[in-house]
Amino acid sequence: MQGSGLEKIVVATGVGKLRQRPGFVETILPTIEKDLAAITGQKPSQRTARKSVAGFKIRGGEVVGLKVTLRGRRMNDFLKRLIEVVMPRIRDFHGIDPGQIDQGGNLTIGIKEHIVFPEVNPDEVKFDFGLEITLVPATRDKEKSYELYKSLGVPLQSK
Repeated sequence: MQGSGLEKIVVATGVGKLRQRPGFVETILPTIEKDLAAITGQKPSQRTARKSVAGFKIRGGEVVGLKVTLRGRRMNDFLKRLIEVVMPRIRDFHGIDPGQIDQGGNLTIGIKEHIVFPEVNPDEVKFDFGLEITLVPATRDKEKSYELYKSLGVPLQSK
């Protein structure tokens, strides 16, 4: 973290309707875990439902998502790849809206398809899933965070 000004980067994905497909636990979930581990360089932790919700067809204890928290060298490597390799590969990408920065200075970026990452071979992908990437700064001020992201090279649109 030294020098970057970021505390951590959190990469998360929800499994959503993939959970209802046959063979989810045996084949789909391990595939998502493998792809997320390849993208981040770290094994993801499973996020489970705290309680059952009939409207979403979820039972308490079922896996509803995966999450990876990156710090230090892995965080810096991931941020560099995200800015220099992944964002230019996103179709119709014109920069990140500064409105995505919340009051705490966190910047959350949604990526619709995980295949924009070079670690994922598009020929081997059987299904797409999206990612939510949250950059958490060491400072908790929105304006200072905006300047930090600009200095790190995050492609923010002008205000």
